[in-house]
Amino acid sequence: MRLILLTTLTMMAFAANSVLNRMAVDGMHIDPGSFALIRVVSGAVMLGMILTVRGGPVQMQWRPRLIGAFSLSVYMVGFSLAYLTLDAGLGALILFGTVQITMLGHAARQPGGLRRQQLVGAALAFGGLVYVLWPGLGGPPYLSGAMMMIAAGLGWAVYTIAGRSATDALGATAANFLIAVPLLTLLLVGGGTSVTLIGAGLAIVSGAVTSGLGYALWYSILPRLDTGVAAVVQLSVPVIAIIGGVLFLGEALTLRLVLASIVVLGGIAIAVTTSPVQADRKAAPAQD
Repeated sequence: MRLILLTTLTMMAFAANSVLNRMAVDGMHIDPGSFALIRVVSGAVMLGMILTVRGGPVQMQWRPRLIGAFSLSVYMVGFSLAYLTLDAGLGALILFGTVQITMLGHAARQPGGLRRQQLVGAALAFGGLVYVLWPGLGGPPYLSGAMMMIAAGLGWAVYTIAGRSATDALGATAANFLIAVPLLTLLLVGGGTSVTLIGAGLAIVSGAVTSGLGYALWYSILPRLDTGVAAVVQLSVPVIAIIGGVLFLGEALTLRLVLASIVVLGGIAIAVTTSPVQADRKAAPAQD
């Protein structure tokens, strides 16, 4: 029961990032760039504190960390910019679908490729994304938000693939966050800033609590979860984000979004549950 509660809490933390970001940026409490920068700084501080208490080192190996830090920065910026126009639930669905489809595409290039069931699942998930995006593209603002979230998903997928060889996931994540701080600063230099106390507070909560503590909790319970369960449980993140958007942001729960969620998440479920071995190879860490 304790494991179930901790897993549920972790998924809620990851989904909360979408709600917090949308609340801060769409509410005009902070600009997207400042939200991303404060989030990554807060996450770095929290992860550094956790490692200090735990006693483990921050894996500051600069060359292998640069890919992870850069892709993390792309994810952070794209994620924040997307929520200027996207609802929290729709954004989470696009992010999650993009990451998992990209991971499956990467796996298809490995020896042995993908099984038929995985190909079917990937095709369904991709079709679901096309369904939710194509008919609903009402103009450049909506399109730009979708493209930004797809870029964020690609960034997170690269981040996940690059981090697979890490022996200490938490230490590597802390290092990536630390290196991402100057990278994000360079990416955002020259941009206009607008930060209120509420916006900064939401960004700090997103970085320190729902990201930093969320990652620490996830890595602590991950070894106790079956690989298939760990893969499938992540399907709850977009669903929780959709519910959070409806409850806390007053977002509409449309039939298109519900149907697309069923198709996308159902396709991913088919793909990642082919067998314990395949699930272990293909499952990505939880998205936030």
